[in-house]
Amino acid sequence: MPMELGLEGKVAIVTGSSDGLGRACAERLSAEGVRVTVCARREGHLREAAAAIEHATGHEVLAVPLDVAAPESAERLIGATVERFGRLDILVNNAGTSAGAPFEKVPDELWETDFDLKVFGAIRCAREAVPHMRRQGGGRIVNILNTGAKVPRAGALPTAAARAAGLAVTKSISREYAPENILVNAVCIGVVRSAQWARLWQQQKPELSEEEFYEWFARFREVPIGRVAHASELADLVTFLVSERASYITGVAINFDGGYTPVW
Repeated sequence: MPMELGLEGKVAIVTGSSDGLGRACAERLSAEGVRVTVCARREGHLREAAAAIEHATGHEVLAVPLDVAAPESAERLIGATVERFGRLDILVNNAGTSAGAPFEKVPDELWETDFDLKVFGAIRCAREAVPHMRRQGGGRIVNILNTGAKVPRAGALPTAAARAAGLAVTKSISREYAPENILVNAVCIGVVRSAQWARLWQQQKPELSEEEFYEWFARFREVPIGRVAHASELADLVTFLVSERASYITGVAINFDGGYTPVW
């Protein structure tokens, strides 16, 4: 008997969703009958992504162009979603880029920019979303982090620190809102096929095909499972976490890394 996820008719927001991991999550949720709001900074590209997802799944997708690092963006994003769809059930905080350099070379401005996007952006979106989830008796929040939140590498600041802060926020608010059936989890990603790694391919290994590059990269990063993940696989995990089948899971940070991270 098929697993029923109980997502039909729900409403979700996925930040940073015009490309890559966020877009894959938005499309997977939409395929399950969820009405999705996508957001990103590049308006034209975002609207193209929204139209493509809507065409592929047959479910309405709302595009809200904005920068989640801006203090007023969360209120605008949640407000637009509730105005269009009448409710909010799911928030996937995915917006973020990787920033890493030797510690002494990271200026204050980069620390502030990184925390504004990855930490305060997620905090503000969750803070605006919670009252709407509370009114309807529950909701789901998933914070997309990376494995540096648990095991930071040298030269990985400020991102590793921002992701560690995201881990602490996830655990704290999961305990605070569990009695209200607002479940909060994190996914700590390792290497997943995305534009970030595609750029690395073109810069460092242009002589290789895409598949050859990812095979090399899995060996280079010593991924135990022996390959680099697809964005669709991350989307499957996120979709499960926000579904009714995951109604007893909160406060966890799942490593999505092919066994790479040496800690749970």
